[in-house]
Amino acid sequence: MATNLVDETFLRSQSVVARVVAGETLIVPVRAKVGDLASIYSFNGTGSLIWKLLESPRTVAELATAVAQEYDVEPALAERDVTAFVSEMKSVGLVEVPAPAAMAAD
Repeated sequence: MATNLVDETFLRSQSVVARVVAGETLIVPVRAKVGDLASIYSFNGTGSLIWKLLESPRTVAELATAVAQEYDVEPALAERDVTAFVSEMKSVGLVEVPAPAAMAAD
């Protein structure tokens, strides 16, 4: 992987709809203004925590720190797992890298 995801900043994609149902976060990508019901994603508690944190731009390192604290796991393990999870979310379009102009406004 050419980019070090740990230092990269991510944000929820604007092309999805998310709802919490029975304690799980369900995410439906929206393509051409229609929900893609063939591509529904379901997140457990850890995934739901990460999704909630991505309401605002966060680095993978920040997400991993939050997961390590919430679930009392080793930081290195949390970083590895969060990196893999965010990488997967990025590959299917659930998260995006905020535009530089948006970051400059912070």
